[in-house]
Amino acid sequence: MRSERVTVTLPAELVAEARDAVSRGSASSLSAYVAEAVQARQDRDRSLATLADLYGGPPPADELDAARRSLRPVPPVAVG
Repeated sequence: MRSERVTVTLPAELVAEARDAVSRGSASSLSAYVAEAVQARQDRDRSLATLADLYGGPPPADELDAARRSLRPVPPVAVG
């Protein structure tokens, strides 16, 4: 994929957390971190658009809530 340089303004707290993620090794660079966040937002928007197409409008809030609950990762069980 071709890259393009852009300039964005973000809240300082978000930038600090992103830089922390890079320093911990959970992202290879600040650009990669931001690109992953943008990709996640685009994926979410496409998923919601697909649901809206299926439902003929926005999905009911109770069904979205149920889907969110079922998609949350389950925390690992402590072994001790």
